[in-house]
Amino acid sequence: MRRGDILDLVLLAALWGGSFLFMRIAAPEFGALAMVEVRTFTAAVFLLALLHQRGKAPEMMAAWRGIAFVGFVNSAIPFTLFAYAMLAITAGFGAILNATSPLFGAVIAFLWLRERLPVSRVVGLAIGFGGVALLVLGKPSFAAGGEGWAIACALLASLSYGIGPNFTKRNLAGVSALSIATGSQVAAAIFVLPLAIAAWPATPPSLAAWAAATALGVLCTGIAYILYFRLIANVGPMRAISVTFLIPAFGMLWGALFLAEPVTLGMLAGCAVILFGTALATGVVAKGASAPVNAPKAGQ
Repeated sequence: MRRGDILDLVLLAALWGGSFLFMRIAAPEFGALAMVEVRTFTAAVFLLALLHQRGKAPEMMAAWRGIAFVGFVNSAIPFTLFAYAMLAITAGFGAILNATSPLFGAVIAFLWLRERLPVSRVVGLAIGFGGVALLVLGKPSFAAGGEGWAIACALLASLSYGIGPNFTKRNLAGVSALSIATGSQVAAAIFVLPLAIAAWPATPPSLAAWAAATALGVLCTGIAYILYFRLIANVGPMRAISVTFLIPAFGMLWGALFLAEPVTLGMLAGCAVILFGTALATGVVAKGASAPVNAPKAGQ
């Protein structure tokens, strides 16, 4: 990666790690669906202003079908699932579960795009999903007040995140990051709107909740998605999705600093196993190799 790509990756990880903190603040007052609508609507307004300023609206409209699909699988679905998850689990724990996205992305690239999976990457998948089992050991209670449904929602969200970059690289090559980011948030806001209206909270959310939801839209979605789709274009989907290597660190850091959330040895151990498996599964490191292996780009 070039220096600029590395800087984009670290900044993106810090922003997306912060999204779990903001969801923990906003979701209890807004509810999942209303919070996601505020997030996507705010991001859409912010990005539409940039899109108009740069004259990219015709490009976005020309590719609207593919962009709308990305908005559904890479925003509407995972945002909603993680919003529900963050009602029951900590920011750091959610960020660690989010780190499984590259594992799902590698499986999808193999099944859908017929990307090669050498033995080292298959071993990485097994290790990574084994780390998930270690992380959630003893936690998945689906009784009232248990974390089982929250964990399931977070893993389904990560699966959805694994679809987005592969589709983008294959079907939206040549479309600018700004057009994809803007159109996907407009589409996500439209998809969620009817459900959000029905689920809008009877008690007005506090100023802190509004600030957190707005930060989710502008910082963790608007600006972050420009960085994300730019990385996909510059370094390929598998390397772009490797941002999830850094997100757990930021998620745990922000949660500990601002919400006094505990960081347990079990979380650290599970996170380490997941990230090691993900590094193998995505080809970032190869078993027995001394240097990272370039991950094949989706669509090749």
